[in-house]
Order: sequence, then structure tokens, then C-alpha cells
Amino acid sequence: MSLFAYEFMQRALLGVLVTGLATPALGIYLVQRRLALIGDGIGHVALTGVGLGLLTSRSPVLTAIVVAAAGAIAVELIRQRGKTSGDIALALLFYGGISGGVFLVALAEGRTNANLIAYLFGSPLTTSTTDLIVMAALGGAILAVTLLLRPWLFAICQDEEYARVAGLPVRTLNLVLAVTTAVTVTVAMRAVGLLLVSAMMVVPVAAAQLVTRGFRSTMALSMGLGLLAAAAGITFAAQYDTAPGATIVLVAIAMFAAIAIGSSGWRAIRRRAAVAGRTPSLPPEPEPPEVVLTK
Repeated sequence: MSLFAYEFMQRALLGVLVTGLATPALGIYLVQRRLALIGDGIGHVALTGVGLGLLTSRSPVLTAIVVAAAGAIAVELIRQRGKTSGDIALALLFYGGISGGVFLVALAEGRTNANLIAYLFGSPLTTSTTDLIVMAALGGAILAVTLLLRPWLFAICQDEEYARVAGLPVRTLNLVLAVTTAVTVTVAMRAVGLLLVSAMMVVPVAAAQLVTRGFRSTMALSMGLGLLAAAAGITFAAQYDTAPGATIVLVAIAMFAAIAIGSSGWRAIRRRAAVAGRTPSLPPEPEPPEVVLTK
């Protein structure tokens, strides 16, 4: 009997599929803005929210969303006002967030069965029905924002100054993108963990960019690759008893490597064919004249 006949495996599969679909949909905007690692920083801040939830006996998911959104908004406002560089703000996000999270989770260990590893590296097999409902609702919200606001979000990611001159509410859109990033990190927390969520935002997008040219096609392909990596990863993890979150990310990286090798080989073949087509064919060498011997 297949492992997916069990309800906990069905919930795990649905949970990682939501993650595989939502994370690249948001990640493509971060890649366009060269903020591929912002997911790591917000993931560290979300850990503080998890620790706060465990310490106060509240839902870690909800507190993680609130704290991560607050951290993302703070970094965005600091970046816009230029009081400090984005690198410094991101460093503060990294170190302060993870330190606060570890500190609060340690305090909560006496009150609850806190498992830090499950939040850092994911635990999709423990997804409950309530968790799945929350993930589906938040994933739907992420897709609504990233798809319905695509023209405007694409504009601010490509050229923020031009978008401002064109009359777009740049600050509001930046804040919407920051909050959506925080929600995406929280959604992926159960599936791949806070330390690996950035990989699911970036790797499928990077793989899609190797074979696509337009923004829309890149977005569609990256979402498809995210779904494929999530499904293949959880299946492999179930069959061979490996860590699900790490397996999903490794599958995504393997897909990137395969596409990179394949696209590179295809370009090499096309270049050789083009060169061969441009090389004029040489006329055949004339045969030497026959020599007739006479007596």
C-alpha cells in the first residue's frame, strides 16, 4: 500500500505543494530586485515570532506572521529613508532575529515541548488539518497578491524611479511586497523550515531563467518547477526516510543543475549548427588531367 494512503502523508503532500507553488511566485520579484537572500533574514525574524508564540502559549504561526511582517516593514522603511545601508539592516535582521528566537525558544522549553529543529528545517509530516487550512489560506493570499498585482510589482522591481514618475504608489507596493514575503516565509516554515525557505524562493526561479526570456513565462515555469520539486522531494523522503525539507531543496538544486547542463549543451549544439551553416562549402578539387602515353 502506498504511503500516501495515510492521511498524515496526504496532508504533508498538500502542504509542500502549497509551499512549492507560492514561494517561487513571490521569489521572482525578490530575484528581480537582487534581494534573493532577504528570505533568510525574514526567516530569522520569524523564529523570534515562533519563540514568542511558544512562550506565551499562542499559535506560533500567527505570532511568526506578525513579527516577520513587522521586521520586513522595518527593513523596507529603513532602506527607503536611507538612514543606513540595506546590508546593515539585513545583518541586523539576521543576527537579532535568530538570537531572539533561540533565546525565547529556550525560555519556552519548560512550558512546552518546543522542537527548534522542526521550525528551522521543516516538519511536513506533522502537518495537522488546522495547519493545512492555514497554509492553504495564506498560500491563496500570496498567489492573489503576486498574480493580480504583477504589472505593478514588476514595475517597481525593474525601475523604481520610473514607477514613481508613472504615478504608481511605490511605497505602498514595496510594503505590500515586504509583508507578502513575511507571509511566504511563514507558510513555508512547516514544509521546508525557516533556514531553507529562501532556497525555494530562489532556486526554481534561477532554473526557469535559464530557459525562458519573458517575465510571465519565467514566473509560470518557476512555479511549475517548485511544484515538481515539492512533490518529488516529499515522495523521496517518504520512501527512503530522509529529512523532507532538505530533500525538497536538494531536488530543486538537482533540477537547476540538470537544466543548466541541458541548456548549456543545447546552446553549444545550436552554435555549432550556426557556424556550420555560415561556412561556405569548398568546391571539389579538380582531378589531375589524364596523361596519354604515346609511342
